[in-house]
Amino acid sequence: MRLCVPIPCFFRNVPFEDAIRTVGRLGFDAAETYNWKDLDLDAVRAACEESGVELLSMCTTEFRMTTPEHRSLWLSGLAESCEAARRVGAGRLITQVGQDTGAPREQQHESIVKALMEARPILEKTGTIIMLEPLNTYVNHPGYYLTSSAEAFAIVREVNHPLVKIVFDIYHQQIMEGNIIPNVTNNLDCIAHLHSAGHPGRNELQYGENDYRVIFDAIDRAGYTGACGLEYRPLMEPLESLREARRLYGPRS
Repeated sequence: MRLCVPIPCFFRNVPFEDAIRTVGRLGFDAAETYNWKDLDLDAVRAACEESGVELLSMCTTEFRMTTPEHRSLWLSGLAESCEAARRVGAGRLITQVGQDTGAPREQQHESIVKALMEARPILEKTGTIIMLEPLNTYVNHPGYYLTSSAEAFAIVREVNHPLVKIVFDIYHQQIMEGNIIPNVTNNLDCIAHLHSAGHPGRNELQYGENDYRVIFDAIDRAGYTGACGLEYRPLMEPLESLREARRLYGPRS
């Protein structure tokens, strides 16, 4: 497993390209980000190539998938984001599904599936993987629709396309359901990326209730070959926090 650095979590008021170079100097070879609209995509790609850091993922620009009336907006945002990902060299996009509208859950579930079905030719054009993200509603995202990893896996299997996957956020799923190791290792066919943070607090991994060394070892043994983003708010000085994360949990490839 590769450890991946989400640039916005650790680098404030630093040019993105300089942050990528710093990530490389710290010994990491993977990074991710969220909003790509403000990036100079060509400059970011050049910095990645220069530093040996792969920009693994970014986010789509539209997150409303539970409502059929917003599907065209989500699809147009996906097409735009896929082109940006191709240009910068990122192979994955994260999308959230939007708020629970109050409609019957089976209708919202169906709306998400239909959006992903219609997205398949857009994804195939660039070879970009789209990753749904289940989130927690107890601490960070009240009212969000997709909280269950089981439903997320069911959606992926219903769509049944190699470019439609899940980002499994261990922090969010620890809050919502626990049972982390079996839920990940029994569903690796649906998972393209991991996120991590310590709970409670969403801080360094070593400060939470999970033993991430045990979790990561089990996921490695199960055959996961992807990356895990260190998506937390550092209590330590950010660069020292990254050094300590690498000392404790990596390299894992």
